[in-house]
Amino acid sequence: MKNIGITSEYITLGQLLKFADVIQNGGEAKFFLSTNKIWVNQLPDNRRGRKLYPGDVVDINRKVVIEVQKKDEN
Repeated sequence: MKNIGITSEYITLGQLLKFADVIQNGGEAKFFLSTNKIWVNQLPDNRRGRKLYPGDVVDINRKVVIEVQKKDEN
């Protein structure tokens, strides 16, 4: 499982994919989400603007699992 730390209240699914190095830039998010199976907290979801909060878990094609965590701002 890969962990992504955020200092803000939430991160969008498209941003998460970029920060996790799943895609190279934000422009790839729409195509990636339309061609891969994504689950957020065990429910299918492919909205790139989906807000993810600390504790949310994203599963990509049942192979890559990413958890959103709160990161200290220091």
